Amino acid sequence: LEHIKGDLFPDEIYVFTPKGKIMALPRGATAVDFAYAVHTDIGHHCTAARINYELMPLRTELKSGDQVEIITAPTARPNPSWLNFVATGKARSRIRHFLKTLQQRESASLGERMLEQALASLKAAPESITPERWEALAREYGAKSRVDILADIGQGKRLSFVVAQALTRAVPRAPDDAPQGPPRLGALQLRGVEGVAIQYGKCCRPIPGDAIVGQFRRGQGLFVHTRDCQTLRKSRVENDQIVDVEWASKVEGVFEAGIRILVDDQRGLLARLATAISDAGANIEYVSMERPDSDRVVNMFFSVQVKDRKHLAHVMRALRRIAEVKRVHRART
Repeated sequence: LEHIKGDLFPDEIYVFTPKGKIMALPRGATAVDFAYAVHTDIGHHCTAARINYELMPLRTELKSGDQVEIITAPTARPNPSWLNFVATGKARSRIRHFLKTLQQRESASLGERMLEQALASLKAAPESITPERWEALAREYGAKSRVDILADIGQGKRLSFVVAQALTRAVPRAPDDAPQGPPRLGALQLRGVEGVAIQYGKCCRPIPGDAIVGQFRRGQGLFVHTRDCQTLRKSRVENDQIVDVEWASKVEGVFEAGIRILVDDQRGLLARLATAISDAGANIEYVSMERPDSDRVVNMFFSVQVKDRKHLAHVMRALRRIAEVKRVHRART
């Protein structure tokens, strides 16, 4: 049967589900294409595939006669890199729709926090803005909803202070003698879970504990830099692009930091350095090496993932305990 189908439809392949159902896919289709062909939710949550009872990566290209089982996880979600290898229009459109929705949701969450910051500076409470006022502003801006306006703020397409002023035109403000909070109550707090809406500058690699500042780039969102970032200082940044930000009291996730090390060149040293970093609870993203004029020393750069400045200091102390390490310092770039 498969040979007959192959002769009649040379541009298609025929694969089997674990229950024996035959599914037709275009030639070049991958396990991700199969997952979306079964069901959109299966595609959104797939993590790997078992092809002919063997565990294989999702980018594996299928062939006629394969039996395919998709492995899923409730916390998994589509990866933008899937768009580089999927072959079916259904998989491509579902992935793009998910990523677009995700970006809007994360941007709207960031925009809401920035708007609250702007409203606080105007002494207006967010709950004082009525649904009718939001609807009127959406019509004025030509936006579909409140979420679209907040997403525009999060992506840098609208200034939060301008939106706050528009929303409070007819909203009574809090009295001047209202209780005042801490000096930096209006600062936007970063919790490390903002997703694509916030990006951390590769030029200075800020991590929790660093003094930071935010820069809005129109259409790109918020970029976070250290306050002493030389790249930010040299660039022409307008005052309305600068946003007051600070780390929240509890920050989640890991952040990229650079460590530069000068070492004596010894066989097996790289493995020992990697072990020390791993034992200190950090992950290595990449390593580069260069040999100065002297043949006896090597200048190494490690990009590592750490939780904060204390964690980075712990990693650096672990490296200094290795006898061949001559110098260790944090490298911004």
